[in-house]
Amino acid sequence: MFSRDIGIDLGTATVLVYVKGRGIVLKEPSVVAIDKNTDRILKVGKEAQEMLGRTPGNIIAIRPLRDGVISQYEITLRMIQHFIRQACGITIFKPRVIICVPSGITEVEERAVVDAATQAGAKKTYLIEEPVAAAIGAGIDISAPNGNMVIDIGGGTSDIAVISLGGVVVSESIKIAGDKFDEAIIRYVRKKYNVLIGERTAEEIKIKIGSVWIREEPKYVDVKGRCLIQGLPKMIRIWSDEMIEALEEPITAIVESLCSVIERTPPELIGDILNNGIIMTGGGSLLYGLDNLITNVTGIPTRIADKPVSCVALGAGKSLDHIHIIPEGSINISRMRAQ
Repeated sequence: MFSRDIGIDLGTATVLVYVKGRGIVLKEPSVVAIDKNTDRILKVGKEAQEMLGRTPGNIIAIRPLRDGVISQYEITLRMIQHFIRQACGITIFKPRVIICVPSGITEVEERAVVDAATQAGAKKTYLIEEPVAAAIGAGIDISAPNGNMVIDIGGGTSDIAVISLGGVVVSESIKIAGDKFDEAIIRYVRKKYNVLIGERTAEEIKIKIGSVWIREEPKYVDVKGRCLIQGLPKMIRIWSDEMIEALEEPITAIVESLCSVIERTPPELIGDILNNGIIMTGGGSLLYGLDNLITNVTGIPTRIADKPVSCVALGAGKSLDHIHIIPEGSINISRMRAQ
């Protein structure tokens, strides 16, 4: 079996793997379950995610990526190793790997990703900025002399970038995204109902009724948690309109960063963005009404890309066609030109 080129969207919440010629072959949560006594990995991905908050003392379920970067190197290394093996099968030929990283990543964090991928079995490792990969995955021709604005809201980071002539002109990366939405929901439920809920419950609420715009038909979800006054289990009903208040703080921060990027964008490109609109990608873009809110605040038409959760991985996959002209370890895709 010959070497395969693969693209990895190494997300805080989810890892997607794209294999050249086959498309996206793997989509798993970025969670690893470890036996503390033996340091042995028990489960990776969905099976490990099911253990979050439910493990006995000797087993810990860990998310080794935080805010879009590696927080626990060894565990991330073993997780990447597991996913590469799962995607490529057993082969004596090492794959070349493109990994997507946030646009605000530091050199140290960049080197950690490259080292982890190389030790995990990559022949060569290349880096690509997430908003650029998202733009490619959304079907935008980034090589054209035309300004496009992309907002990629993942699990750990929100990346906002203006792209023209194959490169990032202006960008901003903030560590406020899906995880912070979950934390905001937990705080809201605790403050309003005196009920404590877990991360997974908060994520379910976000997926089912998460809203930043009033729905024509309000939705609700019944949630179980622990009453902080009595210490006993309690069920409460939460409505979608409450989510607007719950998510106000993180959403305001994202919109302010977006406005900051628009302010720093050259006037010629602003004209292009007004024509082309803003493209939203990532799981966070699926919050009900977020596109309407951004359109309302900025005056720029905003739309959600097709397959927003997969856009970054698809963009990494399409970049594999130009892997021969990307400098190894490069984060600046502007050196790459579509041939």
